[in-house]
Amino acid sequence: MEPRRATRRRSGTVLLLLAAILAAAAGASASAIGDKCAACKAVAAELEIGISSEKPRNHLDLRNRLNSKGQREGKVIDYRVSELRIVELLDDLCDKMQDYTLQKSESGEKEWVKVANWSSFQTGYWRKLRTSLRSG
Repeated sequence: MEPRRATRRRSGTVLLLLAAILAAAAGASASAIGDKCAACKAVAAELEIGISSEKPRNHLDLRNRLNSKGQREGKVIDYRVSELRIVELLDDLCDKMQDYTLQKSESGEKEWVKVANWSSFQTGYWRKLRTSLRSG
């Protein structure tokens, strides 16, 4: 009977270890999802800034052809729903996102923050290290 008890203990230990690994992996993936949500919020914020700062335009005149009577043919498209507006908004988005970095907030969650001046930017770790080096 003793070998069966030892086998049960080992299998129980293996199951407990497996459960701990799965719990750690689930926590890590939840953190990654939060980071992705924060990234989407940062992209949405940049797009809102782009929309609010764009020049007002009424329409795009695509009547570049002449018919047999000499009149212009084609479409007039409202700029707000045109592909050109989307292309112009997304054109510089990657460059604008270079100004963001992932940083932990006071609540412990990671969030994307926009850095205005990279030369004066310090993370919490480096700020504490620099302060301790100056005082020590």
